[in-house]
Amino acid sequence: MSKSVFYHAGCPVCQSAEQDIIALIGKEKVEIIHLGEEKNKIQEAEKHGVKSVPALLTPNGNVLHLNFGASMADVKG
Repeated sequence: MSKSVFYHAGCPVCQSAEQDIIALIGKEKVEIIHLGEEKNKIQEAEKHGVKSVPALLTPNGNVLHLNFGASMADVKG
C-alpha cells in the first residue's frame, strides 16, 4: 500500500479530522473513504483493524484511531 487510507462517517468530528489529515500529509498521499456513502468498504476497514472512525490506515498497515466519532457498529447502522 503506497497511500494512507482515511476512513470516516461524515460527522463533524470526521470532517474536521479529514481536513487536518489532508493538510498534514497531502491529498495525493491519502485516499478518503466515507463509510456512510461507501458501505461496501466497511468490511475492508474492519479487516484492517478499524474499530471506530475517524481512523487513518498508514501505508505500513497501522491503524491510527483519531478522536472518537463513531464505532463501527454505529456506522453499520
